[in-house]
Amino acid sequence: MDTALSEPQSSVATAGATAAVRQALAACEHVVLGPLKLDCGVTLDRYRVAYRTWGKLNAEKSNAVLICHALTMDQFVAGMHPVTGKPGWGETLVGPGRPIDPERYFIICANVLGGCMGSTGPLDIDPRTGELYNLSFPVVTIRDMVRAQAALVDHLGIETLFCVTGGSMGGMLVLQWAALYPERVFSAVPIATAARHSAQNIAFHEVGRQAIMADPDWHGGNYAAHGTRPARGLAVARMAAHITYLSETALQRKFGRQLQNRDALGFGFDADFQVESYLHHQGRSFVERFDANAYLYITRAMDYFDLAEAYGGTLATAFRGTPTRFCLISFTSDWLFPTAESRDIVRALNAVAANVSFVEIESDKGHDAFLLDEPEMFRTLSGFLRGAGNARGLRP
Repeated sequence: MDTALSEPQSSVATAGATAAVRQALAACEHVVLGPLKLDCGVTLDRYRVAYRTWGKLNAEKSNAVLICHALTMDQFVAGMHPVTGKPGWGETLVGPGRPIDPERYFIICANVLGGCMGSTGPLDIDPRTGELYNLSFPVVTIRDMVRAQAALVDHLGIETLFCVTGGSMGGMLVLQWAALYPERVFSAVPIATAARHSAQNIAFHEVGRQAIMADPDWHGGNYAAHGTRPARGLAVARMAAHITYLSETALQRKFGRQLQNRDALGFGFDADFQVESYLHHQGRSFVERFDANAYLYITRAMDYFDLAEAYGGTLATAFRGTPTRFCLISFTSDWLFPTAESRDIVRALNAVAANVSFVEIESDKGHDAFLLDEPEMFRTLSGFLRGAGNARGLRP
């Protein structure tokens, strides 16, 4: 059934979330676009995309770089985050003298459709009922998110993006961009990602979703009406997910079996170990900046992602005839999106004679390495962008 939903309003689920989204929208740009027919069959007549930009678009409009964020990130890739008061999640990559330099590139980062930092999602008002969407918001896919981003790029008057890059879920968005709009993507850098979500990753997401839905404060997703929010369930979901972002080596090096603020075991169920306390902190801080229902929607979008499925089950077909230049990056200790999955993408690109390079970076930091200070990743990205820039005719 093709149901149409009209323009979203800027209401959100709890007082805390309202303040967070208002802060986010005040600190970035946003535009209302539409219509957009979603993969689930629902049409959003109007939807909002919240985004930030850095740098200046050149006269030829040939220097635009779109950064796609990961599951728990947002549009605040650089600068101070208006909600957390901490530096942006991509400060090591974006900035003067860094691989993605606003002195050279016009940088765009948008909150994904279904998110909770200003783009339309379950926190918005359903115009048909005047109530919050909550779980009545239509399920969105990675492809839907990319179509919304493409509409934003159209709004900005950009025909071709010089580069689309991102890690984890952001890498999925990069691959979908290259498949849907090959003529609009001059170069693509998918980092620590895969062309489909594995059974193991779907399983971890389901554990997180069930933790949220088992929280008595969730109320079937209608927690705002009850003046609550499922903070405990969302915190547990974050704790479980965060373990997958790290490697055993990194956890052992950082925490080992060290006790937390005590000299002996407590013989109870408080956080005896530093690693337990660390996970509790991760859960608490996450709850302050993320919405539980948005977590359900975005994890489901990742689970549904299977790029080959729309191309007869053959991944290479998704890239047949592509003019896009690719550089894939993986990390040796990433067990969430292991190198083998990047190699599958490289083989598919090679099968259609695409322009592709691939680097596996030695790191013991796990999946989160793409967010950390990894000099080899910076050198790889800088070198690839420099070469692509020369081919594109960008001025040094």
